[in-house]
Amino acid sequence: MDFSNMSIWCWIIPLLVGAICGIIGYLWGRGGGDDSAVSAELQSLRDDKARLKADLDACNGRLAAASAAAIVPEIPYDAAAAKAAFGKTVKKDDLKIVEGIGPAIEGLFHNFDIKTWRALSDSSVAKCQEVLDSGGDRFKVHDPSSWPMQARMAYENKWKELRKWQDQHDHGKL
Repeated sequence: MDFSNMSIWCWIIPLLVGAICGIIGYLWGRGGGDDSAVSAELQSLRDDKARLKADLDACNGRLAAASAAAIVPEIPYDAAAAKAAFGKTVKKDDLKIVEGIGPAIEGLFHNFDIKTWRALSDSSVAKCQEVLDSGGDRFKVHDPSSWPMQARMAYENKWKELRKWQDQHDHGKL
């Protein structure tokens, strides 16, 4: 190698770049080493997390207690009142007492684990429509908009009101 033809700049530029990079690396490494502030913030976040978890557990406990208190006891079935209103014996939780529900639709509801008047009354109209849609095109003509309301009347032993409502409405439509 012939060193006589090399310029001084070929030696100085790499040395300057190396020195500058070394200084920047030293300052960068030294400046980011404030671990006490980071660890204090991390501990603060852990404390907040623990406090929020305790609040969530307390809320879940209150919700469970409120749900347990909100459970409505089963209303006893009054077969005599049902027979007086409809003129025939009505079997408990017979969904066919609801106008518009026949044996086939009752079977669809049973497939969706809706087997009682109470379960049907707690179902939304959208859920009833979903049950009908599961049966195919032959059930498209049915309108389930009044079924939860009729089931509620049957569950609550409001037999006269149910009979009157069914007499006043055409095929159970609102």
